[in-house]
Amino acid sequence: MTRLRGGGPVPPGDPAGTSGEVAPDLRRLAELTEAIVACRRCPRLVEWRERVARTPPPRFAGWEYWARPVPGFGDPRARVLVVGLAPAAHGGNRTGRIFTGDRSGDWLFAALHRAGFANQPRSLHRGDGLRLTGAYVAAAVRCAPPANRPLPGERDACLPYLVREMDALVCARTLVCLGSFAWDAALRALAALGHRVVPRPRFAHLAEAAVGPYRLLGSYHPSQQNTFTGKLTEPMFDAVFVRARELAGI
Repeated sequence: MTRLRGGGPVPPGDPAGTSGEVAPDLRRLAELTEAIVACRRCPRLVEWRERVARTPPPRFAGWEYWARPVPGFGDPRARVLVVGLAPAAHGGNRTGRIFTGDRSGDWLFAALHRAGFANQPRSLHRGDGLRLTGAYVAAAVRCAPPANRPLPGERDACLPYLVREMDALVCARTLVCLGSFAWDAALRALAALGHRVVPRPRFAHLAEAAVGPYRLLGSYHPSQQNTFTGKLTEPMFDAVFVRARELAGI
């Protein structure tokens, strides 16, 4: 039987044995999701995510918040991995799916839809029918941080999850990094995977860098701070995912 990288068998009907395509490591992705959701490594983040859930704003009264670390989401065969900063307190921390239920997510999934990576332009909750094809979305930090600012120790505590995710997503070699924090996290993950990152490439919108077999592509984060001020526009964001498709050969 054909084996996955990491030792798991190729599922029946998988094309890896006939087309040469590398099979996704579904077992390791499932184990990683379980590990992320159960994580309590960072006391400050645990306290914050749970406090937010206990005291939601009026517009989310009645919601049962997820209030746990948020795992990645998307196509296990993705060739493009989108890396964000962290879940929003009333977005992913509420819905349990990364970039779901907040305005940054509205921008991201609309852009992914326009680029052909998503079957619909909006993401409201985990059961809304959203599917990604060719893309997987993750974050540098998996818990909502106060003021959207993780501490260096929290970043480092979460880094192994991104490393494991990149290793399990065996087809993903194009990394779209939303913001400088995600760019830095991706470089740290690549170094942990044994790839040389010296000299260290600098972040910029539409910056590109080749690191081992990976291509990094920078984008301003679709935060309200950037979208409301015009620092990031829809055409600018669309250009990122057009280029991501080119780099991934999709």
